[in-house]
Amino acid sequence: MAFELTGFDLDAFVRDTLAEDLGEGLPGGGKDVTSESVIPADARFSGVMDTRDAIHVAGLPVAEAFFRALDPDMAIDILVEEGGQAPSGTDLMRLEGNARAMLTAERAALNTVQHLSGIATMVAEYVDAMDNPDCTLLDTRKTIPGLRHLEKYAVRMGGGANHRMGLWDAAMIKDNHVLVAGSVGEAVRRAVEAGVKDIICEVDRIDQIEPALEAGATRLLLDNMEPATLREAVALVAGRVPTEASGGINLDTIRAKAATGVDYVSVGRLTQSAPAADIGLDFTRL
Repeated sequence: MAFELTGFDLDAFVRDTLAEDLGEGLPGGGKDVTSESVIPADARFSGVMDTRDAIHVAGLPVAEAFFRALDPDMAIDILVEEGGQAPSGTDLMRLEGNARAMLTAERAALNTVQHLSGIATMVAEYVDAMDNPDCTLLDTRKTIPGLRHLEKYAVRMGGGANHRMGLWDAAMIKDNHVLVAGSVGEAVRRAVEAGVKDIICEVDRIDQIEPALEAGATRLLLDNMEPATLREAVALVAGRVPTEASGGINLDTIRAKAATGVDYVSVGRLTQSAPAADIGLDFTRL
C-alpha cells in the first residue's frame, strides 16, 4: 500500500532531500563522489536495517521510498509494522539491489527513521506515564520547518494525537492576541465574528474562563496551571467545552495533570526534543 499523508508530497520530499545530499545545482555537485569512485556501477548489496534501541517504529515506508527512487527494482521487505514496538536488536528492513543506490540513499533513509522513531518512542513513554485512557496526549506546532506532516505522523504512531496542523485549521488565541484585543472575551468575540469554527483560547487565570466561554470559545487551553488549579478550572468549565492542560509538562508531571479531569494534555517536547533512535544499516556484497 502506498504511503500517503494528507498535505505531504512524498515524492517531492525524497527528491529534494536527495538533491540536497547530492549537491544538485552546486559547482561539482549532482553526484555521490565516494560511491561513484569506489563502487562498481553493477555491484550489488544486501542490507539489513536494525535498531539498537527499544523503539516504537515510524518512517520505514519513507526510507523505502529513498531506496526505490535510486533503484526502482530494489527488493525491499519491511519487517515491522508502523507504530509497532521493536525491542533492541530487531531487524526492521531487508534490502537487496544496486550497491551505489543503497549507499547514496542510506543516510537520508536512516535520518528519517531515526528521527521519526525517536518521536514515536518518546510519545509512547508519555502515554505510558500519563496512564489515563480518558485523557489524550497532543503534540504542538513546535516542529522542524518542512517536517511537520512527518513529525505529526510519528506522534500518531506513538499513540498520541495531533493538535492543529497549522495556523489555518483552528484559531489559537494566546496572550499576545489578547494584548492587542484588550481582553480574552474581546479576542474570542472577534474570532467568532470572523466566522472561525474552532476557537481555542489560552487562559492562565481562573477569572478568564467565564469571559472566554461567554464569548464563544470552543476549547480552553489551561496554561501553566498546577494540578489543584486545573481541577478548579475543570470544575468551573463543567463540561461545556473540552479542556487542555499545557505548559511545564514532563514525564514527572504528566500523570498528575492528566488526572485533574482535563480532556487533553499537550507537550511541545514530543517533536521539539525527541532524541534520535539508534538505528543502523549493515551491507553485505553479493
